[in-house]
Amino acid sequence: MATTAAHVWRPSGARRIVLDGFAPVPRGTLADTPSPLAWPAKDPADVLDYEFDVAAALTGNRGDSIATLDVAITPDATGDLTMSSAVADGPVATIYVAQITITTTSGRTISRAVLLPVQSLATATAPTYALTTDTGAAVTDQNGNPILIGS
Repeated sequence: MATTAAHVWRPSGARRIVLDGFAPVPRGTLADTPSPLAWPAKDPADVLDYEFDVAAALTGNRGDSIATLDVAITPDATGDLTMSSAVADGPVATIYVAQITITTTSGRTISRAVLLPVQSLATATAPTYALTTDTGAAVTDQNGNPILIGS
């Protein structure tokens, strides 16, 4: 008799950011300013998962894990990014965007802003009345819009 296999959903590791900067700094020196955290760019039409791994902040605190997630998305106008859901798996928060505040089971709070560049990555087919090159590529204006013949 065949048994249906159970599947465990795992987000793509390509969209995982690992929190660092918790290495000790020798007395009398200054830590380097870390570069801003950023996920890879996404297309406006993409619905993807993103991870923020805070395991480095929990090192030495066996059994500590994420207890709560607070995610604020900026900007938040109509048509901007939205968060579909947020889940935690030990020290990894799976989210969809932005200012992340995590509280651990032992009461620690970690808050970081994470950039999520949104840009048109998909190539749309140029209208038949668009100006094209010899190779058939659409000629575009400074905003990436095709230049139309007769406009």
